[in-house]
Amino acid sequence: MSSPLSHPLVRTFLASVERRTAALPAAWREELLEDLREEIAAALADDHTENPAADGGPAISEERVRRALDWIGTPEEIAADALAEESGSIPPEPENPGGTWLTLGLAVLPVPLCLIPGVGIPLGLVAAFGALVRLWRSAPWVRREKRQATLFVLSPLVTVPVLAAALSLAFDGISAPAFVASLLIALALPVVGAIRLARSAARLRELAP
Repeated sequence: MSSPLSHPLVRTFLASVERRTAALPAAWREELLEDLREEIAAALADDHTENPAADGGPAISEERVRRALDWIGTPEEIAADALAEESGSIPPEPENPGGTWLTLGLAVLPVPLCLIPGVGIPLGLVAAFGALVRLWRSAPWVRREKRQATLFVLSPLVTVPVLAAALSLAFDGISAPAFVASLLIALALPVVGAIRLARSAARLRELAP
């Protein structure tokens, strides 16, 4: 069974990013490519598991691979972001684990806080704002990671109303348990974003001299 990373479109994508970031330090470029490999593998893992190729070749449809790569960004955009980080400013730096976990904790708190009657929603918004401020001021992550994490943190603003509306249609009206269920489901994306940022920050600490 072949890996999703062996798909020709994925190989071409990664090769293009590697070629366009040739000016980066080798360690930084390899870290970028490793992050991209993990993102692509995670995005295509379900398809690969459920639809293995009979001949050992790429089993995932070309359209599905293109959608995953489009979501991550074009090689030009990724390379431009990486080169801008390297050229004009401070490269990613290891951060104290306590500071990282504070940022990630704030990133996943907004949804649970919304369960507190009366004051939950204002507290959730404050936590989300604090998470974004800390995220964009933190050193361990490049702009591409920060942009994606911002989408994860803010995703409940879209997913909760959509899920609540869907549940209300399915069960002829929204109930308290259905609303709680929509909040818990919406928590998935912030948690996924926090896990990815935690792994990236941990890897940077391991690479630090």
